[in-house]
Amino acid sequence: MEWGPVTRKDARSLAEFWAAVEAEDRTGESHGVDDVVEQLAHHGIDLAAGTLAARDGDRIAAFSYLPVRPSAAETHPMRLWGGVHPAHRGRGHGRRLLDWAITTAPGLSERAFPGVPPELRLNVHDGNPGLAALAEGAGFAAVRTFARMERTLPGELPEPRPPGGVSIATWSPELDDGARHVRNESFRDHWGTVPHTRESWRGHAAGSRSFRPDASFVALAGDRAVGVLITHFHDLHSARIGVRQAVISIIGTLREWRGKGVASALLAHALHVLAGQGYESAVLSVDTENPTGALGVYTRAGFAITQRSRNYALRLPQGAPRLPQGERRDESGAGVHE
Repeated sequence: MEWGPVTRKDARSLAEFWAAVEAEDRTGESHGVDDVVEQLAHHGIDLAAGTLAARDGDRIAAFSYLPVRPSAAETHPMRLWGGVHPAHRGRGHGRRLLDWAITTAPGLSERAFPGVPPELRLNVHDGNPGLAALAEGAGFAAVRTFARMERTLPGELPEPRPPGGVSIATWSPELDDGARHVRNESFRDHWGTVPHTRESWRGHAAGSRSFRPDASFVALAGDRAVGVLITHFHDLHSARIGVRQAVISIIGTLREWRGKGVASALLAHALHVLAGQGYESAVLSVDTENPTGALGVYTRAGFAITQRSRNYALRLPQGAPRLPQGERRDESGAGVHE
């Protein structure tokens, strides 16, 4: 087994790796070659220092990467992404990836945000107790629960009822700065989020290949953006499940407009448009402890929880890397995967 960083030339091998991981774990994530190319070109990833892969000949046996966030405040939350190929589990590769992240994150973080302590985060889907045990054994603590919610389309759809003085417009480049501003302001009190820069917004939301501008919307009070809904579509995943599925990745309302029906109106409007565009289902993710009451909004719109996951976190010292906690093997068969 040969360990080292990846390059953009590994896109096809990584796509094959992700396909094997998804076939085994069923997390709802699919990554084709074009998706991997986009991931590896992300501005927050240093391929040489922030990626690690194990190669068994031409096959990727294990892979992980650590992107830096677009901004940081009291801490720099760094999410660990990756996994272990099902054929190579139970051999300690998951533990090696985790130890690599623990020792690597402080240096990457210090370079991006000097003086800000990093916090390493890992998402664990329910039904994967081996990964949970691996994370807890490395010192991580479960800090938050998220739910994946879905509904079929068209079905019985809620009626869009924007509050007085509010209209809903389809996303356009002229509305994009307002949309990003609403997302940043509305998510300030959401756990685990940081403000988007223009560059990170383009990469994550309005510039990614999966972004659907004709199914994304901005709520306007006059000419001021007060709410936003961003939709993505992952063609490979939809092909795999045999359902044309829209992913509502962002819903946000400015704090002074909460409780007035803006989010409900945006969601109802989007569902009607998505049904008209031929989508057969819609999916979104929500923090079950969201302080805005989002879980209730989504439930009333016909969404139901289909999967839960827990976020684990580990605060790390800034600057100098922390040494791994021994050479414990991962005998669970679980991979490090979000």
